[in-house]
Amino acid sequence: MGDPGPATGRRLELRLRFAADLGVFLARENRTGEVRAPWDGESTLGHVVESLGVPLPEVGLLAIGGRAVPPSCRPTPGAVVEVRAAGRPQRLPADRFILDVHLGALARRMRLVGLDTFYGNDLEDDLLINLANAQRRVLLTRDRGLLKRRKLWLGGYVRGDRPDDQLADVVDRFAPALAPWTRCPACNGPLERVPKNAVEHLLQPGTRRTYQDFARCADCGHVYWRGAHSAHLSQIVARATSAVADPRHLADRRG
Repeated sequence: MGDPGPATGRRLELRLRFAADLGVFLARENRTGEVRAPWDGESTLGHVVESLGVPLPEVGLLAIGGRAVPPSCRPTPGAVVEVRAAGRPQRLPADRFILDVHLGALARRMRLVGLDTFYGNDLEDDLLINLANAQRRVLLTRDRGLLKRRKLWLGGYVRGDRPDDQLADVVDRFAPALAPWTRCPACNGPLERVPKNAVEHLLQPGTRRTYQDFARCADCGHVYWRGAHSAHLSQIVARATSAVADPRHLADRRG
C-alpha cells in the first residue's frame, strides 16, 4: 500500500487515460480503461507515465482538463490525465537515423530506400546516445529503457518483429523523403553508377557475362548490380515509396 497523503491521510493517486496505441507499453491489467496510479505528491507527470512503462518519446501530448501540460508538471492529487501517442507522421528536423545493435536487418532496408542510417553491431548504449545527440539522428530501438534515458534528444520505438514490418512502421511514423538505390546497404555510403569496364576485374565470370549496369559505394568500394534478389528488393522499395505517397503524408510534408 502506498504512503498516506501528507495532508489528508489518504493515499494519493492520479488517473491516467492512455491512447490505445500506447497499450503495447503497459502491463496487461492497465491496457483497458483508466489507470489509477499511486503518486507520492512530488514526482513529475513524466516520471509517473514512464513508471507505468511508457517512454516519453512515444507520448505526443499530456493534457489535464483539456489543457496541454509538460512532462515536468506536478499535478494535483486525483487529476485525470490524458496521455496521447506521438502523432503520425512525425516531422523531423532531418531524416537521419541511428539504430541499436538489434536492428541490423532494418538498417539494411532503410539504406536500400535511401535513408541516412548509422548502424554498428558493437555500439554500446552510451555511445549510441552520444552519436545520436552529436549528429542529430533519431535513435530507433526496441529497448524501452534506452528511450527513457534523459540524455537522449530524440528516439522512437520500432514496432514489429519482422524487418519488413519494422520498415513499414518507420515509414508510416516519419514519412521520410526516400531516395531508393542511392545508399550502400553495407556501410551507408553513397552509391555511384560506374561503367562496367571500371569494375569488371572485380566480377565473377558469370556476373560479367550476365549484367551490364553497376554501382559502387564511394566509401567502402562495394560493387552492386541487379542480381537474383533484385525482385525481392524492388518489392521492399515499392512498398516503402507507396506508403510515403499516402495523401496524409504528402499533405504533412507540404505543411
